[in-house]
Amino acid sequence: MSTLAAQGVSLPQTSPVYLSRPAPGIIAALLCGYLAVGLPLPVIPLFVHDKLGFSNLIVGLVIGIQFLATVLTRGYAGRLTDQHGGKRSMLQGAAVCALGGLLYLIAAIPGFSPAIRLAIIVVGRLVAGVGESQLVTGGVSWSIASVGPPRAGMSMSWTGIAMFAALAIGAPIGMALYQTSGLQAAMLACIVAPLIAAVIAFREQSYTSPAGQRLPFYRVIGQIWREGLGLMLQGVGLSGLTAFASLFFAARHWDHAGWVMTAFGTGFIFVRVVLGSLPDRMSGYRVALSSLLVEALGQAMLWGAQHESVALAGALVTGLGCALVFPALGVEALKRVLPANRGSAMGAFVAFLDIAYGLSGPAAGVIAGHFGYAAVYLFGAACAVLGAALMMTSRNRPDA
Repeated sequence: MSTLAAQGVSLPQTSPVYLSRPAPGIIAALLCGYLAVGLPLPVIPLFVHDKLGFSNLIVGLVIGIQFLATVLTRGYAGRLTDQHGGKRSMLQGAAVCALGGLLYLIAAIPGFSPAIRLAIIVVGRLVAGVGESQLVTGGVSWSIASVGPPRAGMSMSWTGIAMFAALAIGAPIGMALYQTSGLQAAMLACIVAPLIAAVIAFREQSYTSPAGQRLPFYRVIGQIWREGLGLMLQGVGLSGLTAFASLFFAARHWDHAGWVMTAFGTGFIFVRVVLGSLPDRMSGYRVALSSLLVEALGQAMLWGAQHESVALAGALVTGLGCALVFPALGVEALKRVLPANRGSAMGAFVAFLDIAYGLSGPAAGVIAGHFGYAAVYLFGAACAVLGAALMMTSRNRPDA
C-alpha cells in the first residue's frame, strides 16, 4: 500500500462484518440498471445514421457524449458515495437513467424534424451519462464495501459481470425491439430497466464507508492516474465495438450485429467467473499486461475479418482480454488511497474509462470516415498494445 494510504487515519476499533461474496441484490440491481446502457447501444447509431441521415462523425459524437457527461460527474458520484454510501448513489443514478430513457422515447415520436430529434437524443445521452456515473460508482463501491478490501478484486469481477451481462443481453434485445416494434419500444425498455433496478436496490442493506480524511477529487486522481491510463487504453477497443459494430456489419452485409456484444460478453463473463479472484492473489499489473495483449489479438481479428464468424470470434477474444483489466488495475488503485476515499477512487478510476469512450467514439468516427470501419479495430489493437507497454513499466515501479 502506498505511503499516503498508511498515514493519518486510525482504524476503527471494531472490525466490520463482511460478506464472503457481494450481495446478490446489489449485483442484480447493477445488471438491471446497466441495461439502460446496453439496450440503446446498437439502436442509436442506426437511428441517427440511417433514419435521421447524419454522418459517422455525428454518430460517434452522439455515442461519446454520454461518457463525457459521465466523466464530468464522477467526482460528484464519488463524494456522494463516500459521504452517504453506495446505496444512495445507486438509487439516484437509477432514477436519472430512467429520465434519460424518457428523453429517448420523446425523440422517437414522429413529427419532429431530424435536427430536433437529434438534439433530444443528445440531451438524453447527457442525462443518461449523469445517471450512469452515480449508478456504477455507487454499485461498484457498495459491492466492495459489502465484502471488504481483501476481496475487492472478486467484487469488481462480479460487478463487471453484471455490467457486461447487461451489454450482452441488452444489445440484442434492443436491436430486436427496434427491428420488430420500432424505436419507441426499445426506448421504453430504457425507462423500465433502471426503475426495476431501483426497486431491487431499495430492499438491500446499506454498507457505510470507512471514516477518515477525505481528499479532494483531484488528489485522488493524482494517486491512481497510471492505473486509470491503463484502463483508458483498454476501453478504446470496447468503444469501437459499441459505437460502430452495427455499421461495420451492415457495410459488410452481415446480419448478426446484435450478437457482437453477446460474443464480447460471453468471453468477458467466462474469464470473470473462472479467474475473477486472480487480481486478489497476484500482481494486478501482471494480470493487466496479459489481458491487454489478448485484447489486442481480438481487435486485430476484427480488423482483418473477411467473414462474419471471424468478426464475432474477434469480439469474443476481445471480451476475454478485457475481462480482468478493470479488477486488476482497480485493486492496485485502491491500494494507493486512504480507506475513506474508496468511493472517490472508484469514481476517478472509472472516469478514465469514460474518457476512453468519450474521446475514442469521435476519433473512431473520423477513422471510419477516412479508412473504413475495419480500421477502427486496428486503432483499438494499437491502444491495447500501448496499454500493455505501460503495464510493463508499472509493475517495475518501486512503490508498485
